[in-house]
Amino acid sequence: MRHRKAHRKLGRSSEHRMSMLRNLATSLINARDERIVTTLPKAKELRPFVERAITLSRHAASLEGNGSEARGVHLRRQAAGFFHSGNFGQAAAVGRRGQARLPRTAGVAAVRRLFDELGERFKDRPGGYTRIIKLGRRAGDGAELAIIELLGNPRETQAEEAARKRTKPTSKKKVTETKAVKDAADEDETEE
Repeated sequence: MRHRKAHRKLGRSSEHRMSMLRNLATSLINARDERIVTTLPKAKELRPFVERAITLSRHAASLEGNGSEARGVHLRRQAAGFFHSGNFGQAAAVGRRGQARLPRTAGVAAVRRLFDELGERFKDRPGGYTRIIKLGRRAGDGAELAIIELLGNPRETQAEEAARKRTKPTSKKKVTETKAVKDAADEDETEE
């Protein structure tokens, strides 16, 4: 029986798995079109991971009253744990072969974007911020691929606007065509 074994191991150690999920979350939040392509098991593991971080930003967006600044900073620091955002001290400032380590700017940018844009976008939504779309199998190894994307992304809003623009002119044409037919019928009756 698999009691209390809720998550997939994905063939990795705990540290590697957490690092991979943080990298995927950073990529998803920072992506220009707010979607990434990955394998289906990784996408299914990433979904609750990212949604917890988005929930923290949503709570920060709805703060009001006394102590809201301190609570906002606390929520931001909690969310920074979901990304490689340089929120913990590193043992050495020098990496491999004596090279200086670069600052972790992608994670910092992800936290900033999460709290500035996504928190406001999902302020009224109580959950379900992501969508997983299955793509089929990869040619090389047969792994199931999937797209994981944030709801309300730019591509989705552009498609909705385009659909609205397409429906409006057709309805006007129908109205003008029916008016023209009625006018023509009225003219025929008056001539007779």
